[in-house]
Amino acid sequence: MPDYVISVRKIRKGNFAAEPGVARFLKVPSNQLPKPSHAMSRKDWVDQVMGKADTHTNHHTGKSCGDILVFIHGYNNDSQSIMWRHRQLQSDLQAHGYKGVVISFDWPSDDRGINYLEDRSDAKKTALHLVDNCIRLFAATQFRGCEINVHLLAHSTGAYVIREAFDDADDRSNIASVNWTVSQICLIGADVSKKSMSVNDSKSSSIYRHCVRLTNYQNPYDSVLKLSNIKRVGVAPRIGRVGMPDDAPGKAVNVSCGDYFVSKKESSSTFTGSFDHSWHIGDKLFAKDLLFTLHGDIDRQFIPTRKLEQDRLVLKK
Repeated sequence: MPDYVISVRKIRKGNFAAEPGVARFLKVPSNQLPKPSHAMSRKDWVDQVMGKADTHTNHHTGKSCGDILVFIHGYNNDSQSIMWRHRQLQSDLQAHGYKGVVISFDWPSDDRGINYLEDRSDAKKTALHLVDNCIRLFAATQFRGCEINVHLLAHSTGAYVIREAFDDADDRSNIASVNWTVSQICLIGADVSKKSMSVNDSKSSSIYRHCVRLTNYQNPYDSVLKLSNIKRVGVAPRIGRVGMPDDAPGKAVNVSCGDYFVSKKESSSTFTGSFDHSWHIGDKLFAKDLLFTLHGDIDRQFIPTRKLEQDRLVLKK
């Protein structure tokens, strides 16, 4: 089964490089890493993704229904890490009954942790591509008479890509004039500041305006997001570590994963990345909770993989 990827990396010497380039729509064979030769036309790519996302019919309206989950990776990621996470995420969700399609938005991060600031700069630049070549494409499907839900899952700096993309979309008249909404936005190891996710912060107002719900999975043991991490040059506290602000909008949900993380053991020999920052992909309980979130059939406080503890939602051990 092929994998569908949007790459916005520059091509150098016949391979994708860690620099911004034009958007390419890739159909990657299941046993390979992304190559420029995997590119196909945007129209054919969208049609194939939509075909895989169309899993059933709404018997009340007669319209096609289904789900598309867009995965946006973080910084310090090479193609091997990205595709491992993409394929593992897809496998984990399917094991719990997910019928939709997973696609990856591959922006140009390097495979070296010391390139954090350069990666963050590239993330801001490529947010424009997430708007033009992903959000707008699938938002347009709402006018095809489809009921395809589009969801976003962002890891680490991928959350910053989303925030910049949504903010940019509202500043562009050709997109802002269209009534578009994504269903669920889910953040893991999110590398954005706590303050910036407040209800009155202008940077995040567009995210809240254009989604049904935003769920932040918080791990207080995430060492990659600690303030003293020299790779991150001591920026403000990040929501992936400290959680959402108290004045976040009602559609924002914080799920504390600290107790569950402490009970886990790193066991997979194929795992990629820092475990405390990236444990979510490959974890069966997280995948189950994520699928409940994507379906949206159960209220946030009654999802069976969670419990309410001292007014906090906690992922169960």
